[in-house]
Amino acid sequence: MLFTLPSTLQFSPYRVFSRAEWAKLRADTPMTLVPRDLDQLSGIMHELSIKEVEEIYLPLSRLLNLHVQASQDLHLATNRFLGRKDRRVPYIIGVAGSVAVGKSTTARVLRALLARWPDHPRVDLITTDGFLLPNAELERRGIMDRKGFPESFDSARLLNFLHEVKSGRENVQAPVYSHFQYDIIPNQFITVDRPDVLIVEGLNVLQPARLPKDGEAIPFVSDFFNTSIYIDADPKVIEEWYVTRFLRLRQTAFRDPAAYFHRYASLTDDEARNKALEIWKTINEKNLNENILPTRQRARVILRKGPGHTVDNVALRRI
Repeated sequence: MLFTLPSTLQFSPYRVFSRAEWAKLRADTPMTLVPRDLDQLSGIMHELSIKEVEEIYLPLSRLLNLHVQASQDLHLATNRFLGRKDRRVPYIIGVAGSVAVGKSTTARVLRALLARWPDHPRVDLITTDGFLLPNAELERRGIMDRKGFPESFDSARLLNFLHEVKSGRENVQAPVYSHFQYDIIPNQFITVDRPDVLIVEGLNVLQPARLPKDGEAIPFVSDFFNTSIYIDADPKVIEEWYVTRFLRLRQTAFRDPAAYFHRYASLTDDEARNKALEIWKTINEKNLNENILPTRQRARVILRKGPGHTVDNVALRRI
């Protein structure tokens, strides 16, 4: 007999915590960052505060620390069962969400906090931007205007990278992406050498692959994650963040003649805002609605932000 899912469920797979409720879960976790650290970890749009770290990220780092410890213990127990002495493999955390929502800042602060726990001092961070196809290849395929969409990534290379890392391989290399040049940098790599924890940040990291009709195994990027975090906000709020970021970059990085987007530096304020809105509407919002937002419910943790770029509530998956 086939099981039919009811059209209206009477429960949620998530338990939702208000900011105040979540902050209490910090317990006695010490604050290990100082204001100087926050200056380095903040992004263009998101200036971290001590309060944000204490109320949101310290409880989250405590939860992740418990998960890492449990994962390490399980790995040891499995090895004892199999009679093997495999080296410890990294605990991998995926961080997903829209352009301009604050993924990079979240990933950086989690890296800094997790590296201060004695059980797992080696924490690495990569972004999936490095696995975008080079601009020349995107142009050849006629999908330059789809940059950031799933088809613009070298998925096989990303999956092979994660497999090697998860297998405990030494000195696994990831390609490097330059936002300044808006392209992959040839012959430059980030080396990941058996960290205790690896944070993987990217737009589409929670997206499943297309399932084959023959039932053969097709790995998803998220298959390699021990846990995952989705950074969420209302799309209209993200749109405003994106536009504001574009205008700020126009006054800074875009002014360099070598920058890919230098042509936007000479626009008037109105022209720049219209151009930012055009890019958002035709590319980033479309990608959000089609490919990123539908993966939100696959995350273990959802951090929901308000207009001030601070987290209003936290949803923790319970099933």
